[in-house]
Amino acid sequence: MPWLLSILGLVILLLAGDALVKGAVNLSLRLGVPALIVSLTIVAFGTSAPELLISIKAVLDNAPGIALGNVVGSNTANILLVLGIPALLATMHTSECDTRKTFNFMIAASVLFIGLASRGVFDWLAGLVLLGGLAYVLFDQFSEARNHRNACRGDDAEEPEGADPDMPGWQIGLFLLLGLIGLPLGASLLVENATIIATAYGVSDTVIGLTLVAVGTSLPELATTVMAALRRQADVALGNVIGSNMFNLLAIIGIASLVGPIGVDPEFLRFDLWVMLGASLLLIPFVHLGRDITRVWGIVLSALYALYLVLVLM
Repeated sequence: MPWLLSILGLVILLLAGDALVKGAVNLSLRLGVPALIVSLTIVAFGTSAPELLISIKAVLDNAPGIALGNVVGSNTANILLVLGIPALLATMHTSECDTRKTFNFMIAASVLFIGLASRGVFDWLAGLVLLGGLAYVLFDQFSEARNHRNACRGDDAEEPEGADPDMPGWQIGLFLLLGLIGLPLGASLLVENATIIATAYGVSDTVIGLTLVAVGTSLPELATTVMAALRRQADVALGNVIGSNMFNLLAIIGIASLVGPIGVDPEFLRFDLWVMLGASLLLIPFVHLGRDITRVWGIVLSALYALYLVLVLM
C-alpha cells in the first residue's frame, strides 16, 4: 500500500502542478499583468504550503531543527534540483525574462536571514522583521502589477503558451484551487509513504529528514516547474523558484517564529546556510548575464545537489 500511495502522490503532484501553471498563466492574461508576478505571489505561496505546515508543526512539537532544516534544505533543493531536473527535459529560455529585481530581493532576503540566524534564535522579533520584509516585497510586486509592467522582454503581443483568452473566470479559479489543494496533498502522500518505505528498509530518521522531508517539501515546486518548462513558460518556472524561496525565508520562518522560538544549530551557520546562499548566487548567469538554463546546466545543478547530499550525510 505505501508504494501505491507514493505513486498516487506523485501523480497528484504532476496534475496539480499542471493545473496551477494553467491557472496562473490564464489569470495573468485575464488581469493584464505578467505571469511572473502571479508566479511570485499565488504560485509561490501555493507551492510553499507544505513547508509552512511542516515548520509550524515542528515548532509546536518542540523540534525547531526540523523547522529550520526544512526551509534551508528546501531552498537549496529549489535551485539545484527544482531547476536542474526540468532543464534536463527542456531548455528553459530564462534569457527572455527580466527577473533581476526579484532575484536581488531573494539574495537580500537570504542575507537578512543569515544575519538573524547569527543571533542564535528566531524569536518573535526576528519573525516581525522577516514578515516586514515580505510585506515590502509583496507591495513592490503589486505596485508593478498595478502599473502593468511586463517582467519579460519577449513580444508583448504574443500570448503565452497555454493561455486561453476565452477561458471563463470560474475555470481559472478551479485550476488555481485544484493546484493549491493538490500540491500539498500530493506532497504529503508521497513524503509520508516514502518515509514508511524507508523506515521498513532500516533507514535512520536523520537520513529521512535530510532527504525525504527537504526534497518532499520541494516536490510542489518541482512539479510546477517541470510543467512550466514543458509548456515553455520560463517566467513561471523561474518566478516560482525565486518566489518560493523568498516565501520560505520571510513568510514561513517569520510565521513559525511567532508560534514559538526556533533555535539555530551552530552547524547551520557553519555550512548549510552558506550552501543555500551559494546555490542562490548560481542563478546570476541566468538572471544578470542572459543565459538560458540548458541541459548542460541541468546536469551541473543536479550533480551539485547530489554532492550536497553526500556531504550532509557523511
